[in-house]
Amino acid sequence: MIPRSRRRLFGLYVISLALLVTLGGRLWYLQVLDTTHYKALAQVNQTRKIVVPAVRGMITDDTGKPFVTNQTKLTVSVDMMQLSQTTKDNGKAVLARLAPLLHMPVKTLTEKVRLCTRGVKQPCWTGSPYQPIPVAENVTSTIALQIMEQPGLFPGITAQLAPVVDYPMPAGANPAQVLGYLQPITQQEMAKEHLPQTGYAGDDLVGQSGLEAQYNTALTGMPGTRTVAVNAAGNVLNTVAEQPAKTGDTLVTSLNAKVQRIAEQALASAIARARAAGNSANQGAAVVETTDGRIVAMASYPDYNPSIWTNGISQQQFKYLFGTASGEPVLNWATQGQYAPGSTFKVTSTAAAVADGFSLNGTYQCPAVFNIGSSKFFNDGEPGQGAMSFRTALIQSCDTVYYELGYQMWQTDNNKANNEPNPHAPIQKMQKMEVEWGFGNPTGIDLPSEATGTIPTRQWLYYMWKDNAHKGQNWCKNGKRDGTYVQQIEYQDCIDGWVWEPGQAAIAAIGQGYVTATPLQLTNAYTALANGGTLYEPRIGEALLSPSGKLVQKIVPPVIRHLPVASETLSYIRSALAGVVTQGTAAGAYAGFPLNQVCVAGKTGTAQIMGKIATSVFASFAPCNNPKLVVVVMLPNAGYGADAAAPAVRQIWDGIYGLEGARKKGAALPGGVLPALPKLAAK
Repeated sequence: MIPRSRRRLFGLYVISLALLVTLGGRLWYLQVLDTTHYKALAQVNQTRKIVVPAVRGMITDDTGKPFVTNQTKLTVSVDMMQLSQTTKDNGKAVLARLAPLLHMPVKTLTEKVRLCTRGVKQPCWTGSPYQPIPVAENVTSTIALQIMEQPGLFPGITAQLAPVVDYPMPAGANPAQVLGYLQPITQQEMAKEHLPQTGYAGDDLVGQSGLEAQYNTALTGMPGTRTVAVNAAGNVLNTVAEQPAKTGDTLVTSLNAKVQRIAEQALASAIARARAAGNSANQGAAVVETTDGRIVAMASYPDYNPSIWTNGISQQQFKYLFGTASGEPVLNWATQGQYAPGSTFKVTSTAAAVADGFSLNGTYQCPAVFNIGSSKFFNDGEPGQGAMSFRTALIQSCDTVYYELGYQMWQTDNNKANNEPNPHAPIQKMQKMEVEWGFGNPTGIDLPSEATGTIPTRQWLYYMWKDNAHKGQNWCKNGKRDGTYVQQIEYQDCIDGWVWEPGQAAIAAIGQGYVTATPLQLTNAYTALANGGTLYEPRIGEALLSPSGKLVQKIVPPVIRHLPVASETLSYIRSALAGVVTQGTAAGAYAGFPLNQVCVAGKTGTAQIMGKIATSVFASFAPCNNPKLVVVVMLPNAGYGADAAAPAVRQIWDGIYGLEGARKKGAALPGGVLPALPKLAAK
């Protein structure tokens, strides 16, 4: 019999041998069979993956000069909210460690991250206190990885590639409102853009307005990745693998930087002159459009420097951008301003009257006053001028001719619709023609948030009455039969504000009353007049090019419709508008202009608004016999069309054709013709 102690010892040997076999087998498995798996795990500990944001595409003028350029840079940012919540000293020690790493004095770094509150002097952070504050751009990969690898030492500090936007302003042009601005993407926008497909990240910039918003998908590229090898200290050894980011497409616009600058200068000069004359003008717009629907210039006053959005805006900057006292520079008044067009509207009224049976070659009375019942409608203080043709009525801008046309067309309209409130009342004949010319609806331009303007149809009147009789302006509560003039109007509007009155029809015929239009709508209507009757959806985008310069998409202005106006009528009106400049209401503004070199046709407009200074308007095209371009300027609170807007338009024509009196100078658009599509490629 084997002693119990030997049996116990033998058992220990067996167990030990089993353990050795198991351990050896496992070691053999790890070293031989599962080498690839654990090599990959080891590799994870030696490499770092860096997301490479895509460079956003450029926006250029029609010759390829960039309005907007983009690049990415390694940027270090400080989240002061996180520092204040996770450190006892509000991040002072963290900033003290970070400063030498960035080769920056601690004092300088501290100033960069302090908020611009009352009493704090620049430099300071003007943006949101909840947004990480960029403190250093274009840092090295080594610095970035030292921060990333040591979150305990640098809480609230990030180092990553971030987009950087620049605005070169070619020729000094600054179409800020047209270009729009960028802001970090929100969760809602990420959901809208289908994040998994588009590759957006939470710190990516997206277009919030203007072309940046309209063409955001095309301008946004696809992010890439870079895998780098690092040592134990976190220093970059080399790049292991790389998937390049895809740069966004370049948007080539039909804007011409030289003409854009000319329009901006003309607009600013006109407003300065209007103010010097005692008017309160503080906003306005100028638009230049080709006769096939391409926008060559779109200036909105006041403007602003678009780089203001780059690192957040201060409360003072926000107040300037959105304040009524400053003229709300953030808005594009060319597409969002709604003003009475005044007598520039008489071209549509003429077309409507002729279509309704009034003779194109007939004569019409121009008295000093036109009466409708007890209401008197004056010819803007001018004496009666007797019988005249449509041509003379347009040249001299006789209001009373058009008052009577509006009234007579009202009489022959279906006025049974005035018997009771009716949301389906038929549209009036003159207003129907105005809608055909594009008024009362967005033009469809490739810019967001376009205003519609107003054509007071019976349906429009019904809904305005419904919205304001007992709510909104609450006419029925505020109106008084024997009150002030405004209260008397509100009292009557409460009773029958849905009725299309004869006086309203008369005033609408000269582009006043409830009628409003955007500068772009007026430009687009005159484009249709100039080109023979084709109404386009205007376009600013001309083409999308790949980063290599390959054409991705040609952008063509679509045709909306052809005006229901005889070619004879359009030709007659164009001829009359040429006379406005040589012998009519715009003759003074064009004195000395070389009309024998460039024949300009146009129409002045002065829209009177109760209690306010008139809106000054001038709409024009050139050359008269073969129009290539249309130029319109609208200036609220600036006075007469001949005094403010017409000289501004002349200044634009001077620059386009290289004219200064009879002396030629460098033309912005020789012959008024746009250049061919530029050839662009990535550098």
